[in-house]
Order: sequence, then C-alpha cells, then structure tokens
Amino acid sequence: MSTEPQVIAGRYRVDELIGHGGMAKVYRGYDLTLGREIAIKILDPELARDTSFRTRFRLEAQAASRMSHPSIVRVYDAGDPSTSDPASDEPPYIVMELVKGTLLKKIIAEGPVPVADAVRYVDGILEALDYSHRAGVVHRDIKPGNVMVTDKGQVKVMDFGIARAVSDSSSTVAETTQIIGTAAYFSPEQAKGEPVDARADLYSTGVVLYELLTGRQPFRGESPVAVAYQHVSETPIPPSEVNEESPAALDPIVLRALAKDPYQRFPDAAHFRAALDSAVTGAAPTRKQIGALTSELYGPNPRQAQETARSLRQLSSDTTMTRTQSGPPVAWIWAGVALLAVLLASVLFWVVTISMRPSEVPSTSRVVPDLTNVASERAQDDLAKLDLSSKIVIESSPDIAEGNVIRTDPESGVSVEQGSTVTLYVSSGEETVVVPKLEGMSLAAATEALEKAGLQLGTVTQRNDKGLAANTVMTASEKADTEVAPNTVVNLEVASGKVTLSDVVGWSVDSASKALTDLGLTPVPIEESDCPATDPATVHSMSVAPGDVPINSSVELRYCTGS
Repeated sequence: MSTEPQVIAGRYRVDELIGHGGMAKVYRGYDLTLGREIAIKILDPELARDTSFRTRFRLEAQAASRMSHPSIVRVYDAGDPSTSDPASDEPPYIVMELVKGTLLKKIIAEGPVPVADAVRYVDGILEALDYSHRAGVVHRDIKPGNVMVTDKGQVKVMDFGIARAVSDSSSTVAETTQIIGTAAYFSPEQAKGEPVDARADLYSTGVVLYELLTGRQPFRGESPVAVAYQHVSETPIPPSEVNEESPAALDPIVLRALAKDPYQRFPDAAHFRAALDSAVTGAAPTRKQIGALTSELYGPNPRQAQETARSLRQLSSDTTMTRTQSGPPVAWIWAGVALLAVLLASVLFWVVTISMRPSEVPSTSRVVPDLTNVASERAQDDLAKLDLSSKIVIESSPDIAEGNVIRTDPESGVSVEQGSTVTLYVSSGEETVVVPKLEGMSLAAATEALEKAGLQLGTVTQRNDKGLAANTVMTASEKADTEVAPNTVVNLEVASGKVTLSDVVGWSVDSASKALTDLGLTPVPIEESDCPATDPATVHSMSVAPGDVPINSSVELRYCTGS
C-alpha cells in the first residue's frame, strides 16, 4: 500500500533519506511553491525536546540563512512547528540547497589525497570561513563530514550556525562531542569548555589540512575525552614526518593553525589562505626553522621530552628483552647517563638564567591583543588578565556580529603601560528596518510606504482577480513586520483589475450568463428577430471579444428570436 509523502509547512515535500549524522537526518525534498529540488535536514527528536535549544536553533538558522556565498551551502528556510503549535512534538527542520557531490569525509576515506587537491579543498573551506566570519557567524564544527565537494570540484561548507545552538545546549565536553560528532577536530578552547571565536574554526581547518596531508588526524585516542586532552596538552608531529610525500613547506602552516593559544594562530581566514598560497610556491623550511617554530608555539624542545618519555615507557614495559649479563645492559647504562646529563644541563641552564636575571622591577608594559570579532565579555576578560582596563563604545557594523569587537584603541600590537585603558568599539549589529504591511494597499500607497521604511520597490507582477480593484497589492516578497536590511528590494504582486473572458458563442444564453456572472461581469442578453430562433436560445455573438476585460464590465450576449 502506497503512502502519501510527508509535506512540511504545506510546501516542502520530504522524499528519500540521503544522509544522517549525530544531530539529524537529511532527506531529498521538493519545494512545491518554487518548484525546485531541495535538501531537508530534520533535527533529532531527542535533541529537539530542549525548548531552550529550539530557540537558539531558530536564531542561529536565521543568521545562517542570511549568508549567500558560492562556497557555503545555502540555507533557504528553517522552521519549528512548536512556534505555531506549542503542543506539537515535531522536530525543527532546515531547508537547504541540494548539492550534488561527495562528502570530503568519503574522499579522505578512499585513500591518500594529492597535495594539490588537499590545498584546493582547504582553500575552499577558508574562503567560506572568511565570508562567514566577516558576517559574524562562527561555524564551530568544521570537519570533513560538513564539507561537500561538488561534481565540478567546488567546495561547499554546510551546517553554519547549527553547531553553536548545539554546543550552547551541552554542559560538558563529552556531551557536546556525543551530539556534534568526533572530538578529533575540536579546538583546545572548545575542549576546555571556554568561549570560542573565529579562531576555533581556523584550528579545526588546520586539523582537516593535517588529515588531508597525512591520512590521519593529529591526535587520536580511545575516547573523545582522551582526544580532547591531547588537543589541550600534546604537540602535533609535523605532517612531513608522518607522510614523506607531504611537502615540508606546509609544516609551518599546519603547526601555526594548530597552536594551543588562539592568539598564536592566524588572525583570520584570509591570512591563513595567503600563507597557504605562499607555502605552495615558496621554499621548504629547514629542520632548524621547524624546530624553532614548534618551540615557539608549543614550548621548548617538546619532542625531546616526548621521545625520552616514550623510550622510558618502552624500557619499563618491554617483556621480550632478555638479560645476557649479570649487571644492567650496557645500553641501559648509557641511556641513564645520557638522561642524567640532560637533567644536569637543564638545571645548570636554569640556575645561570636566574642569576643573570636583572634585579630591577620587571617591565610593566603590555601588548594590546588582537580582539577583532571577539565577544565583548571575552575581550574584557582578556584585557583584565593583562592588567588592562577597558571601556566600551557601541557602534553599528554591517560586518561584525552584535556584541563582538569591531576594533580597539590603541590598536592590537601596540605596547601600553600596565593599568592603561583600552577602548573596545563593540558592534550593535547591522542596522535593520521593519517591513510594513502592504497587502490591500494601492500600488502608489505601497510604494510610498516602502520609501518611508527605507526599502526599495522591485518588480511588480499583475494577476487577474475579480474581487480586487486594479493595482491593489495582493502579496509581497517580504513578510510584514519582519526585520530586514535597509534598501532591501521588495517585489509586489498586484491585481490587474481584469478578468479573463472566455468565448461563449454557441453556449446557451443561461449558461453564458452564469459564466459571466461568476467572473464578476454583467451579462446583457439582446434579442434579435432577424435571424431564426434556436431551442434553447444560444449566443451567436458577443459585444466584447474574448480575453482580459476590466472587472464589472457589461457584455452583450446576442441571440436569435425570429421564425
């Protein structure tokens, strides 16, 4: 027995399942109103039971729907049935662009990715992030499962805004990981449950680049918590040491993207892209340069400490080694001597450093950090940690999200004295206007209302309607009382003031009269005695030709009554 397909919101037909993840199932669908194929993501019912999540989800989906970029999967619509019916248990849904291609996750699983393709995929991700970050939207869940490569090779990033709604609803790292997916792409600040900004997306992109170059993630463990710990405390091995075919020129790019401290990463996606482009065409760094960068980003000589610890663990746990002499093996003795020498050298270096340190009071200067697009609360906390005061000045900005820092005074990188005040210019968001109610107005009145509201009149389409006077607004492309950007174009559909008259010649006078009356026209039967009568009387001519005629028009219906 066939079943009728599900239709959401009266216009979105749900067809076959095409994908699923930890948060939702994705179906192929069809927009019955606009006549186009779509993808419909329906959220997991368990996740949707949290009313606070529904609210966050709706707001984040609305933010994502305002983004339009070739490298971002477009969000057309989002809905929550509970907003119109509080008793409804239907989960929220998202209507998206249907992209025909392959998930980057599947491409990686099929085998090694050529370096040129790896760079192109990451460049596409960064292009999308550059746009979204300037729009004030942080993704928070960049991973190969959220990146699609179309049949033409174009990169498309999806699920913008959803991860924030999820992570804000989760109290622990383990809980967030369970909902969003693997912790392999978490930034250290996400793993520690701290507030995140755009630089968290750059870290996750660095993990994706690492996996493309080496075939595996930089950190792996038996549980999400173990992986999260490594993101916070462990040093990644340069990609070229894992895969000899990975260019050494890309090692510094990956290491900087994976810096634990957000301030040591690339300041934004544009700088990441520029560095990636330069590395592809530039010379490979020396091992000494890589070592210096690793020391700068992750602490002095971390690899030696890791290798020493690994060797000691192996020596203490290896049960396959057999003793061939009564005393300790020679290799063990030399290993102990080398370890002791390293420890003594470290202590001596520490003592000399302490003795050479000047006795004067340490410098009280502080360097203003880069706080662009950082939440104002986080920016104030960062300044407080540097013993700097802060002052808030509110400004509107079309590029920076509401509540985030536009710029600072003094600028980032400037040295100031401890206790100085740094002015934070915080965005009040993009200026918006309210769409007036236009339905039922005359076209002239609607045009005036749009101008007063700061909006622009777009295309005007006419449609026949027997009940409306000419140029009466029937529908508008933007709903009344919604907030939109100034100068948004609003298209109108207005009544033409006409109806379509059919050819009723040959009809009976009664049938023709009824048809005209149904159209809102006035039939006027006219008897003509100079032609033979018919039974029943039929119309032999009309005073108005068939086609569009003004509403309420009179139409003569001539018929014969002669013998």
